[in-house]
Amino acid sequence: MASALCALACERRLDREAALIGKGRLLVIDELGFLSLDADGARLLFQVFVDAYERQSVVITTNLESSWWGSVFGDDQMAAAVIDRIVHHGRLVQFRGESYRVRHALMQEG
Repeated sequence: MASALCALACERRLDREAALIGKGRLLVIDELGFLSLDADGARLLFQVFVDAYERQSVVITTNLESSWWGSVFGDDQMAAAVIDRIVHHGRLVQFRGESYRVRHALMQEG
């Protein structure tokens, strides 16, 4: 009973947090793939993308090519579904060249 009550409380909190995320006009997901996701985290992030689709502007930063997103989500089909939603209305902006942080680092070779 205690476990069931705890799970219900967590679900309600997640529902409230998801509702708050969905109210913004702009959703920013920074450094997608920098940290690995467990199965629950991947499903939650997938749901965020599904809920945002055609309702919110989304900015995603990542150093990973989309072909690697299956490893981020732990599921190639889930990653393909997210990518499908992104490319439908999305724009890809790639930055090439030296990292801004490296160029302006306080520690320089010398």
